[in-house]
Amino acid sequence: MSVTVSQRLIQTNSIIANQAYTSDKTFAVMDPATDKCVANVSSVDTRGIELALESAQLAFEQLKAMNSQARSDLLMRWYQLVIANSEALAELMTLEQGKPLAEAKGEVAYGAEFIRWFAEEAKRSYGQNIPSNNQHQRLSTIKQPIGVVLGITPWNFPIAMVTRKVAPAIAAGCSFILKPSELTPLSALALAHLAIEAGFPSGAFNVVLTQDAPSVVEQLLSDERVKKVTFTGSTQIGKILLAQAAASVKRTSMELGGNAPFIVFESAMLSKAITGLVASKFRNAGQTCVATNRVLVAESIYSTFIAQLLPEVAKLKVGSGFDPMHQVGPLITASAKQRLIESVEQAIIQGGTFLLGQAEFERAKEQTDNFFPVVVLGGITPQMAIYHQELFGPVVLLSTFEDERQALTMANETDYGLAAYFYSENINQIQRVSERLDFGMVGINEGLISNPIAPFGGVKQSGIGREGGQIGLDEYLQVKYLCLNIT
Repeated sequence: MSVTVSQRLIQTNSIIANQAYTSDKTFAVMDPATDKCVANVSSVDTRGIELALESAQLAFEQLKAMNSQARSDLLMRWYQLVIANSEALAELMTLEQGKPLAEAKGEVAYGAEFIRWFAEEAKRSYGQNIPSNNQHQRLSTIKQPIGVVLGITPWNFPIAMVTRKVAPAIAAGCSFILKPSELTPLSALALAHLAIEAGFPSGAFNVVLTQDAPSVVEQLLSDERVKKVTFTGSTQIGKILLAQAAASVKRTSMELGGNAPFIVFESAMLSKAITGLVASKFRNAGQTCVATNRVLVAESIYSTFIAQLLPEVAKLKVGSGFDPMHQVGPLITASAKQRLIESVEQAIIQGGTFLLGQAEFERAKEQTDNFFPVVVLGGITPQMAIYHQELFGPVVLLSTFEDERQALTMANETDYGLAAYFYSENINQIQRVSERLDFGMVGINEGLISNPIAPFGGVKQSGIGREGGQIGLDEYLQVKYLCLNIT
């Protein structure tokens, strides 16, 4: 870890009204690769939460009065500081989250692009003139910021998930209270520190730290000053938050769980499909909501596909994210590793077979670290429990299908609807399958689909709303209709 990171960007207290907020209660942030303590951070108390609400409300009044160019300039200064500190931010991310440093650098750049995109979109929250059907009336709409926003972000993308929410909120004229994951709070604090350097008004971007998320979030959500909650995380927690938000009819954005299918049709270019699969499955050790979960391969090409896939997967090395020889880092916690071990063991009991990684899997079971080997399982069917689980780990599940209809049935056989992928060189099939996959995002001959300029989100139990793209700003705006009588 560089001196730059330790002295300048590592913050250990909540940030409220642009100031560090300390308390007596602390908790440890651990390096998942070594299980060593990275930092002890203070946990916010009830008084701190009230101060965050007060400062956010005051900041909202200031931000909504600020013209769109000023908000755009504010975000551009933040973007420039994030880029200038990208190396240090990436190191900090790998330290607390574990992903390979190359991936961390990519996430910093990706996260920064959300800031730049919404700096530009801040100037484009257009209203509408409506041709009137009454000669005495003139009809129009304007868009206004919704108010104080509560954001709850996960540990798997500790920078991108923050910028994807905070940037559009500030662009719209909203203030923000962030509750980052207790596993990766340092990246969020570093971003807030840079936002203050960029000139964010006091209270525009508050960060509250806690290990007691239920009570802190309940206090925030029950407050009338909070007008919206945006959450990325599990469907289970999302349902709880939706119920809490309903009590005061707050606006919500929910990016929840996924169970992404990856379909390989007969006409697919197998080399391209395998490259896409490896990228989609093993990024962040498989710990992403859009990671491939189920690989569905046409029976006629299954043997050929396996023969080409296994050597590519076998090349992946597991270990510390700071070692450039490693492409797969640790799982986030020991409990995450144990859960994945149990899922794989159950799949084997139910009829699945190891195609790669059995010996490494058996060794990993005996080791106390958080590293999990790359594993490929064959013979997976929809009757198995693992087929319906969001794995969050470097495990490939292989199934076969007879025809397009069966492939679509198998792919859609889930309560989730976030991302799906398929490979085909048949243009008619591409059009049909794109329309019939019941998912919010579809990668067609592409394994990496996230892009700040495109809307990100799911259907079914994978969420509500979209982040990024032109419509991402609207999630933080409300439409007001104006009717003027000109007589």
